[in-house]
Amino acid sequence: MIGIGPFSLQTVVFAFAAFVTWLVARLLARRLPGSASKTAGALIIDALFVGLVAARITFILVWWNDYAARPLSMLAFGDGGFHGLAGVLAASAWLWLKTRQRRPLRLSLYGGMAGGLLVWGAVQLLPLLLQHAAMTLPAVQLSTLDNEQPVDLVDFTGQPVVLNLWATWCPPCRREMPVLMQAQTEYPDIAFVLVNQGENATQIHSFLNAEGLSFKHLLMDPFSSTMRETGSRGLPTTLFFDENGRMVASHVGELTTPALKNTLHRYFPRSPQSASRQTNATTEQE
Repeated sequence: MIGIGPFSLQTVVFAFAAFVTWLVARLLARRLPGSASKTAGALIIDALFVGLVAARITFILVWWNDYAARPLSMLAFGDGGFHGLAGVLAASAWLWLKTRQRRPLRLSLYGGMAGGLLVWGAVQLLPLLLQHAAMTLPAVQLSTLDNEQPVDLVDFTGQPVVLNLWATWCPPCRREMPVLMQAQTEYPDIAFVLVNQGENATQIHSFLNAEGLSFKHLLMDPFSSTMRETGSRGLPTTLFFDENGRMVASHVGELTTPALKNTLHRYFPRSPQSASRQTNATTEQE
């Protein structure tokens, strides 16, 4: 399972960590006189907002060149583009300023932040502790657009894989196609496998030709078996698998270039050979 209902797992975890932060801060502030508990809750909510804004702005600055190429993508908050450390530092600084004259309340607020961060950190470490239970590339028999031979997703084991589930009728799927096509060129050591859900070759060919798109690994899944096998609840869904075929990350919804690159750099550092080949290819084209 890569989400809960319509929400991605990352969103659910953040919401739970935020709730823990708010709750712990209020509980710790109850021992203080007056309405400190309510004040603590309000300050935590404000701090969360400040932290989110700072985290988003910092992420945009880190990937400025890619966002500048498509300015509207800065508003695509669903791409998961947030710089966690910057958000935590901004929220902490804001709380410090707001409690300059109320040190006991400050300690309660920071105690709440510590509780929320503990929850967040535990969830981030969980995949490392449960690697043996991680989802693996599903053994699903698919077909190429020309139907010449069946392809099993397991056959891609041995290299990092970005598995994208999509359909031509899905607007966010259509918008992210150029992002994935560019990425397959920039990251030749990673297999970008696009699996169409529930459509036929004529529909897919028509869409690709109209949009001028070309992919090395584009497969058909007419019965949406891949969605069932991976527990995907909507389109587009992008799953990231390491060279051993184990899932290391997932994304539900439209991908932007910065969000995709951030995930690739985090889980699949480019090898010197890959970077060298890309440089040589660029030089030859020039």
